[in-house]
Amino acid sequence: MYRALWNLLPGPVAVKAVLALLIAVGVFFLLMEVVFPWVSTMMPYNDVAV
Repeated sequence: MYRALWNLLPGPVAVKAVLALLIAVGVFFLLMEVVFPWVSTMMPYNDVAV
């Protein structure tokens, strides 16, 4: 699977490495800013009653 993704990236190895790093950082920030806050509102630990 990773080999197929690596082959889809354009350019020589250095460009592919930079693009792969940028994509990984983009996915990380997308998860942190959009996905995880949305999921945390749906988790049961927010409904605490003592």
